[in-house]
Amino acid sequence: MPTANCQKHNVQLDLEEFDIVVNRKQRFQGQKMTIFYRDRLGEYPYLAHDGRRMNGGLPQLGDLSAHLSLTVAQLSFLLRPNFSGLAAIDWEEWQPLWESNFGSRMEYRRLSKQLVRQERPDLLEKNVALLARQQFEESAQAFMEETLRLVVRNRPKGFWGFYGFPSCLNKHKRKTDKTYTGRCHKGTRKQNDRLSWLWTQSTALYPSIYLPERLAGSPDAALMVRHRLLEALRVASLWRHGDSTNHTTPVLPYARLAFTHTLNFLNKTDLEHTLGESASLGAAGVVLWGEMKFAKSKQQCILLKNYIHNTLGPFVQSLRSNTQSCSVQRCHSNGRCIRRRTGAGHWLSLASAPSSDPFEDDGSTSSKYFHRYFLCQCYSGWTGPECCRKEEEI
Repeated sequence: MPTANCQKHNVQLDLEEFDIVVNRKQRFQGQKMTIFYRDRLGEYPYLAHDGRRMNGGLPQLGDLSAHLSLTVAQLSFLLRPNFSGLAAIDWEEWQPLWESNFGSRMEYRRLSKQLVRQERPDLLEKNVALLARQQFEESAQAFMEETLRLVVRNRPKGFWGFYGFPSCLNKHKRKTDKTYTGRCHKGTRKQNDRLSWLWTQSTALYPSIYLPERLAGSPDAALMVRHRLLEALRVASLWRHGDSTNHTTPVLPYARLAFTHTLNFLNKTDLEHTLGESASLGAAGVVLWGEMKFAKSKQQCILLKNYIHNTLGPFVQSLRSNTQSCSVQRCHSNGRCIRRRTGAGHWLSLASAPSSDPFEDDGSTSSKYFHRYFLCQCYSGWTGPECCRKEEEI
């Protein structure tokens, strides 16, 4: 979040007071976490909104060598050699799979076919489309794959991945469902499986769990978040960086403090449906994102401060405490708790809620709750149902 701007308005947000990790001086880019937009890392080819072709416009017209050279220089300037924070690359102008470029992204397909016609006027139209698809996807893959390979090689301790990947189109009800289920639309798994090259180069996955305002206070919000995370966790379990056998790629969803396209903050129920759901399914953490509008004025900063102190901060503090307690009590501090039944509504943040049975509310309630509703996902080097055995002991 660009909360450093609030300091200019003499409004202190005190995020660390609530166990929220921030960069030094609350900068947007820093050594704890950073996000690289389209013009901050190399020479990313894309079409500007006014039609200009930036850095070639299409991936197949981009200069990959120049892009990688500039990326090395930028990394040297921005990140220390021992950088070990979160690093998300946010390239949203085009998608690496041809069929995922719809709506305003259709222009990439149109211009790709136009390029083939210019180069091969002898081809039949159906072959033009096939070759255009091949050229586009190969070039898109090269830009994304080689960029990840380079940044991981240069800053190997960082957690590198692309924002919004893996995707799961589930904002709206599927045609085959009578009611909203939150399940990813048909073909999602197949498409994500085709991106195996991306997952084996990523050292973290950053799916988006931004909430549209129509889901405010609705249980459907938890369903949307649940299935986006389950798809990301599926991908993380199948493909690992460098095909490593002992280190599952961490999943760190991006959450927004307010509903998409608004400055209306999430309430406690909405936070339960996003942050609470993420923790209960086994996410390694959550990235809280906010645009410049969150700190556009002193009044907006005061609203943000009040929200952090009264709603977000206490919720995060409680959730973090319960997550750590579950790890200690259930997994010997050698693993994280994950929901025993993914579709059940059991949340780590509810573990410290007072028991409805006065004879059971003796301090052991949370431990019973953890053991009844959660399993362990062991950290690297540990194994067993409660993560109490070192792997070499097997």
